[in-house]
Amino acid sequence: MESPTLADWVGDVESFSSHQWQHKPAVFTPETLASPFDLDELDAAFDSGLLRTPYLEMVRSNKVTVPAEAYTTSRVVNGTTQHGFADRAKVVGLLRAGATLLLRHVDQWHRPTADLVARLSGELDRRVEAFFFVTPADGQGLAIHRDDADVFALQVAGRKTWHVHSAPTTSDWSLGELPDDEDSPQLLRRVLEPGHVLYIPRGFAHRAVGEAGLSAHLSLTIRDISLRDLAAALQQCLTEDLDIPARPLGEAAIADAAATLLDHARTKLATIAPDDLRHTARAAQTQTQTQARQPGGEAPRPETFTATARNWDSGTPGTKRTGLASVVRTWHRLRDAGRSTA
Repeated sequence: MESPTLADWVGDVESFSSHQWQHKPAVFTPETLASPFDLDELDAAFDSGLLRTPYLEMVRSNKVTVPAEAYTTSRVVNGTTQHGFADRAKVVGLLRAGATLLLRHVDQWHRPTADLVARLSGELDRRVEAFFFVTPADGQGLAIHRDDADVFALQVAGRKTWHVHSAPTTSDWSLGELPDDEDSPQLLRRVLEPGHVLYIPRGFAHRAVGEAGLSAHLSLTIRDISLRDLAAALQQCLTEDLDIPARPLGEAAIADAAATLLDHARTKLATIAPDDLRHTARAAQTQTQTQARQPGGEAPRPETFTATARNWDSGTPGTKRTGLASVVRTWHRLRDAGRSTA
């Protein structure tokens, strides 16, 4: 199934870019928008037996840390005890006690979510990551906080009340929970139903509270560049086309390298514009998510083991022939060659 586009999430992309993007929160109600990850996929992840920390975490908004052993189990693998495997019974018990289940970086281990993330990353020219939250009634996984990312929240199951507050008032704002003495005016309060999409601009404070039953949402965080990214981009731009030995030997060679580096940097600096830094930083940030895509926007799939096994000895171009059958063919070829020269 083809991954959704930005238009599937927000409708009119031009209107969204002009009025909401990085300006104000908004709720969208697409006619048909299915999440690539839902409660059935969550069950499948648990059924696989491979889900483990740090990809899952149980959290509370009251500053109480839920220890990993409270929702995981240990196994003996090859004679060694391995910890951190997800325990569904423990997770459900903690959900019933008011904790929230958080799955981190779903795009790293769930292919349909990875396809969605890759597509949105290409459209937005930003690094995108996916998180999944399951919250009980009246539960609140995270206290009111600010993220260093724009956020799309797709309600997957149940109902959840979202509170979005204003943007930071100073440029030196901090991530995480708001200080107790910070009064941030509320801009939006909305109960999301399955299929609804909430957009929260970068830095806008927010929190979410579960309604009746169990609720779940997929959160896509769109990371923008930081000062560190710009500084790394500047270093990259300043050292492009620089021809200096990587390991100069002796003080004289080191001094020459330092002088050459400074002269090169001064010359390059005069040619670098702010847009150059911005584009270089964004390219570095998204390079792992902007690989060549198949039609439809999905990242190319590597050859499966099933295909590898089927093509192993079929003579498919580009397939290396190895294994017992290949050895036998090689032996026959050498044997026949020997006979022809006898």
